[in-house]
Amino acid sequence: MTASIRSRKHSPARYAAHYATLAALALTVPALAPVSVLADDVADSTSEVVVKGERQGFKAAATSSDKRTQAQLDTPQTMVVITSDVIRQQGATTLMDALRNTPGITIQLGENGNTSAGDTFQLRGFSSQTSLFLDGLRDLGAVTRDTFNVGQIEVAKGAAGSEFGRGSSSGYINLVSKLPRLGGGSSATLSAYSSGGYRGTADFDAATGDTSALRVNVFTQDIDAAGRDVANRSGWGIAPAWATGLGTNTRFYVFGQVVKQDNVPDGGIPTIGYDGYDYPTNATIKAGQRVNRENFYGSVNDHEDVEAALITSKIEHDFASGLKLSNTTRYGHSTMDRVLTGVNTGATGITAPNLNDPATWTVNLSRQKVDQENTILANATNLRGSWTTGSITHDLSGGVEVSSESQFNRTYNTSYVTPTGTVSVTVPVANLYNPNPNQALPDPLDTGAYSDGETTTVAAYLFDTVKLGDQWLVNGGVRVDSYKTTTRGARRTTATDTGYTVGTLIPVNLSKDGTAVSWNAGVVYKPRANGSLYAAIGNSVTPPGSANFALSDTATNIGSPNLDPQETANIEVGTKWDLLDNRLSLTAAWYATSHQNEIVEDIDPGAGITVRQFGKRKVEGLEFGAVGQVTPKWQVIAGLATMDTSVEEGQATGNNATGAAARWSPDLTGSLWTSYDVTEKFTVGIGGNYTSEQLRVVAPGAAASSGLSEIPAYWVLNAMAAYDLSERVAVQLNIYNLLDEDYIASLNNGGGRIFPGAPLNGMLTLAVRF
Repeated sequence: MTASIRSRKHSPARYAAHYATLAALALTVPALAPVSVLADDVADSTSEVVVKGERQGFKAAATSSDKRTQAQLDTPQTMVVITSDVIRQQGATTLMDALRNTPGITIQLGENGNTSAGDTFQLRGFSSQTSLFLDGLRDLGAVTRDTFNVGQIEVAKGAAGSEFGRGSSSGYINLVSKLPRLGGGSSATLSAYSSGGYRGTADFDAATGDTSALRVNVFTQDIDAAGRDVANRSGWGIAPAWATGLGTNTRFYVFGQVVKQDNVPDGGIPTIGYDGYDYPTNATIKAGQRVNRENFYGSVNDHEDVEAALITSKIEHDFASGLKLSNTTRYGHSTMDRVLTGVNTGATGITAPNLNDPATWTVNLSRQKVDQENTILANATNLRGSWTTGSITHDLSGGVEVSSESQFNRTYNTSYVTPTGTVSVTVPVANLYNPNPNQALPDPLDTGAYSDGETTTVAAYLFDTVKLGDQWLVNGGVRVDSYKTTTRGARRTTATDTGYTVGTLIPVNLSKDGTAVSWNAGVVYKPRANGSLYAAIGNSVTPPGSANFALSDTATNIGSPNLDPQETANIEVGTKWDLLDNRLSLTAAWYATSHQNEIVEDIDPGAGITVRQFGKRKVEGLEFGAVGQVTPKWQVIAGLATMDTSVEEGQATGNNATGAAARWSPDLTGSLWTSYDVTEKFTVGIGGNYTSEQLRVVAPGAAASSGLSEIPAYWVLNAMAAYDLSERVAVQLNIYNLLDEDYIASLNNGGGRIFPGAPLNGMLTLAVRF
């Protein structure tokens, strides 16, 4: 490992204190001795009646979607369900933590000096940031999603436009809220972190009548980032829910959620000193040492304030004929106010006043401000049923959805041009090896530009599965979305705008409407009742402006209404088996996903940020999965995925050239978590994640680029031990990065900034059931 230059604030005593805390946590487990922490807390979070003591386990009983006509075993699509037991055992507090339980997902960092807002990731090689859903309705907002009110997480892979409409190019993620149950029971937890900080949760769930129940989930936290100075996650949330008619043919739910986050965001560290680092303008700097991984290059006035609130009502009715009717309505609103500092090395971002004295070297800083507001109003109605004619059975699901989604963004920058000149603030440089996190930096300026975009959608869909005897199923579905996106706002003119003085603030008023048709078809053969072989094909359509509801009058902008929609096609062939009395599920699939007319915002060496719409990109690979009980005491959730990516019809040069691979798409990813009940009271668990190298520069024959060109392969091992002190009290110890692996978690597109992976750290949880 290359040595780093330490600043005075990074004393060995600081590390010693962290490891002493971790050691003290570890010693408490044998002292307290045998948890399946609250193992009987949740059976199926969506179920109406739960017998106390029943355990959900790693294998979900079912998915939550009323649109799906068959159980997972007989659905021709890869789907991974991450249950509350998995989330709880791993101590996963965010969506991104939980998603490490499925392969094929990579986390992204953002452009240049900026850091992506909220949950940002790729699924099977394509961005899926806008394919997040909550209880079957689209979830909006730049929010780091918490798991305090999540019963299970459903990850569907492959084009899913027929199910959810626009986007969903390589799949979607649906979070299922915790709802009231009869006889559910209540619980609370308190966690302490070796990095510093705490987290508390409570889940109150009680019947209020023979058929009604109330449930309230809350959390509060103040957690320092492991292995990082200053960066912190702080906030609270509450999610009340009430239900009536439980156990009857007509059920009504009303539930809400309010989350407040007050975080100190992390802009990462420079990549100097890491293997493969290049600085073409200066050989001495290129050979420089790493900075200390704990260095914080931000400011005392960096902040990330997020507020998100929603309310949902749902009614379900079971008809005597077997039909089920459901209607869901939601209103949601979220805001983000963030100021963040990032390092911006670039090809000349590091300055060396004295090449022979690295203590004098400085690095450029960038300042980013986000002022964003999101709103959604949606209603969905679904009718599901089946009928039989002779030996043929039809299982149908159909419905309509109406939604209005909007996003308001103000544009901030540290410099902008007006007709009378340039307005700017000066962002000072930071000492490369000894940054001062206590300095106050100027906030970015309000440029006067803004966008206020809205997309309204009216959609209808129909799915049908035809059962031909006991062994064959043929299914198909179609969805038609009628959409209209409108954008109002203002922007500053550039030299390409004829008839205006550069820097003039002009209005923007754009709209685009159209009809998107998505479909899927598949065939399933069941050689035995507990197994299936299948083949399926499906598509999705993504119109311009879908990511943020903002159209642009710039011809090459990603949101130009003159661009064609992206079109995605997916083919999947696979098999699924439920073994060991249906306790263990095994899956295997080959898939191929292709994008037509893909719209890409990219960075080419020497050309800066460009936007292009080119021919065809393809991703194909294999995916294997296992989830459930190997024995009544031994549970496992595991996955392995390969990805082979290529641009089949692209431009002549650059990262989008024909023959190039897709950025941030590792050839191999794997995940494993397994737990064993040593006794009725004592449970241990271990697992980890593997990610092969992720390329930033993928252009065929590309020359060396400034910064890092790739994220090296890495694997991280985690462990857990849990013990029931009594029927109502339990303790759990989680140790993360057990072998203290030194790795890069994510790298920005410019190659000059990384998030280092968290070092060895731990969490101790006390859980009480009442």
